Amino acid sequence: MKVAANLSMLFTEVPLAERVLAAAAAGFDGVEIQFPYDLPAIRLKEALARAGVPLVLINLPAGDFMTGGPGLAAVPSRQAEFDTALQQALTYAAMVRPACVNVLAGRQAEGVSREQALAALVANLRTAAEAFQLLGIHVLCEAINPLDMPGFLINTPEHLDELLRAVDHPNCLAQFDLYHMARQGLDIEAGIGLLAGRIGHVQFADCPGRGAPGSGALDFSALFSELRGVGYQGWLAAEYKPGRPTTETLGWLAELAG
Repeated sequence: MKVAANLSMLFTEVPLAERVLAAAAAGFDGVEIQFPYDLPAIRLKEALARAGVPLVLINLPAGDFMTGGPGLAAVPSRQAEFDTALQQALTYAAMVRPACVNVLAGRQAEGVSREQALAALVANLRTAAEAFQLLGIHVLCEAINPLDMPGFLINTPEHLDELLRAVDHPNCLAQFDLYHMARQGLDIEAGIGLLAGRIGHVQFADCPGRGAPGSGALDFSALFSELRGVGYQGWLAAEYKPGRPTTETLGWLAELAG
């Protein structure tokens, strides 16, 4: 399996464009960036070309989500803002060509029922899946643990399963984050089995602590083997908190990338 570096969390010792080269030099096969939009798309495209690595994933702009708000995708009153975010992501992605775009479900907004929030999310995911399909780019949605992120709308593999069934679009898949599953004490192998054939991207960090592999208790070799066993052949993206210069935390890379 190919391993990507999440440049929003790794190699942050240098500016974003330089992180692409740093990740390639360290041995990563590709890169992903949560929200790259402050970097002009042409500059990111040039950095990717210089480094010779692909862009695996970006997130759709999410409004106030990263500052504690509900975000855009599941808030009916913010439909116009979501539509603007979708167009921004489409324009950016047309230049940098990520393999996938992740649409963050966000938090349940005040005054909005869970049913209303899910209905908005389903409709927006279906619209995004259709739009990005024209570019050959998968649309993803992920489950995030409610301990680190209280109020997040989608938490478990079961939530993802229900969501994907409701969206019912071949270009909408699950983003499966091993850390977020472990943080809740869930059965990760069972979650992989439930979503088999519908996992479009995998992220990982150790647990507890969200550090590099080897800093916690997860058996990544076994988990990656489980993913291979259900036919997953996509990317594995390292999205952890290094706690020190990233290059000092990469002892796991050669073994797990093999």
